[in-house]
Amino acid sequence: MKGLALILSTSLQFFVLQLSRAADTISAAQSITSTNTLVSSGQSFELGIFSSGNSEAWYLGIWYKNFPNIVVWVANRENPVADSQGSLKLSKNGSLVLLDQMNNTIWSSTSSQVAEDPVAQLLENGNLVVREKATTDSESYIWESFNFPSDTLLPEMKLGWNFRTGLNRFLTSWKNASDPSPGEYTYGMDNVLLPQLVIAKGSKKMFRTGPWNGLWFTGTPGLAATYRSVVKPIFVYNTNELYYSYESFNNSTITRLKLSESGSIQRLVVTQGSTEWAVMYTLQNDECNRYGQCGANGICRISKSPICECLPGFVPKSPEEWGVLNWTSGCIRETPLSCQKGEGFLKVQNVKLPDQLNFWSTIALVTTDVKQSA
Repeated sequence: MKGLALILSTSLQFFVLQLSRAADTISAAQSITSTNTLVSSGQSFELGIFSSGNSEAWYLGIWYKNFPNIVVWVANRENPVADSQGSLKLSKNGSLVLLDQMNNTIWSSTSSQVAEDPVAQLLENGNLVVREKATTDSESYIWESFNFPSDTLLPEMKLGWNFRTGLNRFLTSWKNASDPSPGEYTYGMDNVLLPQLVIAKGSKKMFRTGPWNGLWFTGTPGLAATYRSVVKPIFVYNTNELYYSYESFNNSTITRLKLSESGSIQRLVVTQGSTEWAVMYTLQNDECNRYGQCGANGICRISKSPICECLPGFVPKSPEEWGVLNWTSGCIRETPLSCQKGEGFLKVQNVKLPDQLNFWSTIALVTTDVKQSA
């Protein structure tokens, strides 16, 4: 009898273990509340309803299973639940719905597709997806959280455009460290002929990476070693899509890209077995990385003082402003341009290409018009 009891006990433990590992999906008959969660199959990510700091506001979010204080995605950023009595349900047609205690809809997923037998699943890469129960094909997802980033870019997430649907994926900072509502900063892809990643505060550019050169973004050459050692960068630009993404080189290092509340992009890493995240690099980490720091026809060199100077053949447009270290007015030609006098080109090394947003957009429009009329 003791042997039988031992077998039953072991079987029960195995069943409970299997059940907990299988709890990465919910069907239309189930719900998530503040007392239960979904956990991805490999125990990497967890989805649930949480409160941040001492706030009474509650949110639906995804966080690292081993780092529950690091939230990587929030659904209802602009409309929190007033108490802990919220619940996430999956409707019969495949919509995720977050309800408050009075069954008012706080947030819902949107999709043009209707499911016949839907399930919602938290994947091992941190993506929350809605799909038909009978298929796991990623191309058949009815809805996925990766299309609606918060402040964090995980491996396999895309930052940029789907031209077929018009979807633009970009990061938006938290308002502050304990408030996940949308902050002032965004980080996304410029949809132009020479695309680049841009940090903006509202409609004002604060930082740009420069265009992709086939290996990395030209304004961030120092990141090449990072790409080789930690992540594999992915850049796709064709008639259907324009996006940046990345993959991890190995499973021993976990990495994420975060847009901070102050408007900087940080690459954070943690090695297997460690409990501390480290900042591997920060974009916009010196004065020369500020957008338009030296104005038109100016050049910024962080090793010099003052850091701004005019390109050869140019002088400050406003000497008074430059005298008080305000360089934003830029530089103008010292003498008028005269092609007859043999004007040429000057090679300037180790700088970003000029931001030619308006120029390239105009060329692209003209080219398109010519093709349409041909």
